Amino acid sequence: MKRISLFFAGLAALSTLHAEDKPLLAIPGAVIFESKLDTPPGAPWKAAKGRWELVDGVTRGSELPEDKHGAVTRLPNKLQNFIVEYEFKFAGARSTSLSINAVKDHMARIMITPKSVTIQKDDNDHEGPDKAVVFARFSAELGDTWHKVRLEMVGDMMLGKVDDLMAWGANDLFKTEKAAPGFTVGGQSVDFRNLVIREATLNPAWEEVKASLPKPGEKVAPAPAKAAGKGKGKGGAKKKAE
Repeated sequence: MKRISLFFAGLAALSTLHAEDKPLLAIPGAVIFESKLDTPPGAPWKAAKGRWELVDGVTRGSELPEDKHGAVTRLPNKLQNFIVEYEFKFAGARSTSLSINAVKDHMARIMITPKSVTIQKDDNDHEGPDKAVVFARFSAELGDTWHKVRLEMVGDMMLGKVDDLMAWGANDLFKTEKAAPGFTVGGQSVDFRNLVIREATLNPAWEEVKASLPKPGEKVAPAPAKAAGKGKGKGGAKKKAE
């Protein structure tokens, strides 16, 4: 009897601990990849651009001016339905994102600046006719403290969450295989820690959750103004998403 009481007491404590992490779009399953990001960056990460290093016990990404491109590091994983969670802190950078690729080109991302959070489907061809679709853009005041990011993708839907800012959207592209989840950094610098990627299944209560969220496109604040020269590549051409 005592063991049963302790068991239920433990369940109650666990329920209280994770009350803030109640299911949204997805129910989390087995862990695919997990890292506190507290060791020097290396395999399986593949850094395409920028400098990635261990600073004060966490991973820091910084854009290198000579790259003329934001810093990028990715995992080689191929995914289908999943949840990604991690924490980040601005250390002077102008932007960062959690980026998911399709088999060819980009698929989706959560783009974050100190003044905004954008949840979007990416432009998947860059030559047309496909275009990026912004599901939501929130104005924000993100100082140099730690913030929590969550991205869920199940079927043709995605849900993005940064702290308490949350939105969802759907697109047929999301039904295809996802690949190479990764971080990007524009400028100097962003810190990252506590990354977990899990398998996911659709939350049976998703329709109820969805009813409490803004509809795709309903909350789209103006994009923050860029300083002269920012976001431009060689010759002033529009900079491609990392």
